[in-house]
Amino acid sequence: MEYMTTASTGAPRWLTDEEQSVWRAYLHATTLLEDHLDRQLQRDAGMPHIYYGLLVQLSQAPRRQKRMTELAKDAKITRSRLSHAVARLEKSGWVRREDCPSDKRGQNAVLTDEGHEMLQRSAPGHVSAVRQAMFDRLTPEQVRSLGEIMQVIAAGLQPEGTNADLPWLR
Repeated sequence: MEYMTTASTGAPRWLTDEEQSVWRAYLHATTLLEDHLDRQLQRDAGMPHIYYGLLVQLSQAPRRQKRMTELAKDAKITRSRLSHAVARLEKSGWVRREDCPSDKRGQNAVLTDEGHEMLQRSAPGHVSAVRQAMFDRLTPEQVRSLGEIMQVIAAGLQPEGTNADLPWLR
């Protein structure tokens, strides 16, 4: 399967009119959705969507803590961006860093009781915003199809191996 060029000419494989339309609709929808969720969380919880996602990741981890490297991987962000985000969450009292007992170089991010309480207070509004913006607009079949499509795309963008150029490895 060729993605970048045609075999005979080496010319770019331009998007068809239908592909261009789908691509633009995807960009438009994802940009608006991210803005919608960011505004809702800033208004209701005083944090951007990415910070909320970090709190969720920590709340679901054993003992509400996770290695910083694993948190970056799960959040699909660079380690530098994670470090900045965790520093902001620490200032709010929602997260603290602890040295990793099994690795002198590693650190764990730990969800504090205050962070857990903030998450519990903000979760209902966030879920309502997600449902209103996305799931209430789709049929059950569309939801299943969208999930399958996103899994295929994500799998193709996360190659296995140590040479992969992924945000959490940067």
